[in-house]
Amino acid sequence: MSNNLEYRIVKPGKPLSDFVDSFWFLRNLSDADKDTTGLPDGLIDILLFKSATQPFSIAQLGGLTQFEQAKVSANSVIFCISFKLLAVEYIFGEAIADIVNGGRFLPEGYWGFTENDLLDFDCFVEKATQKIRSLIPEGIDERKRKLFELIYLTKGRITVKELSEKAFWSSRQINRYFNQQFGISLKAYCNILRFRASLEHIADGRLFPEENFFDQNHFIKEVKKFSGVVPKELSKNKNDRFILLSAIRQK
Repeated sequence: MSNNLEYRIVKPGKPLSDFVDSFWFLRNLSDADKDTTGLPDGLIDILLFKSATQPFSIAQLGGLTQFEQAKVSANSVIFCISFKLLAVEYIFGEAIADIVNGGRFLPEGYWGFTENDLLDFDCFVEKATQKIRSLIPEGIDERKRKLFELIYLTKGRITVKELSEKAFWSSRQINRYFNQQFGISLKAYCNILRFRASLEHIADGRLFPEENFFDQNHFIKEVKKFSGVVPKELSKNKNDRFILLSAIRQK
């Protein structure tokens, strides 16, 4: 990642990892806006944001299925919690179907967060962890827990039929749940996770299918659909345009 962009990611342990994928921050230390392309990763984000020209704000983003051109503002900082889909029902308590490729601003003081929480990332992670722990309910539908466990374990490389059989939940009910809660089908979500997993290989310069794509043409088509470019161009990642790919490379 360029010298003007600072990035760090922290992965949670159990029981948070059933609901939270990661905590991360991104700083643009330069005096110029940074052009980027956001890639779909199948996660829901809670963002704390501030820049030299934009006041502190908190937002929820549901960019699950599409790439998006965006700017990282000059002299800005973003702290983020990236949630897995199980959090939608059990942590947020409301569907995200209406913001599947959009977002919404959250009220001032949401979860007790303030502008001061942007001063120390480790303190932010601890505060967020305690808040999320307090929201985890005692009773969770084991079919849903098993369903998401299998989806993430296989990185989307599993059929709806297999998921139905292993989670003891009918395919029809699963798809109804996905469409009502998340605004996408289970199959579409698995395709996104498979694309996300392929970024690990593309970051290493391996520009051929390794995630159960039918063939090279199918792989290229799917990568272009979710990123806007073919695998070769994505791998070049000029000027750290694809920040998610840059973050994978610096692991």
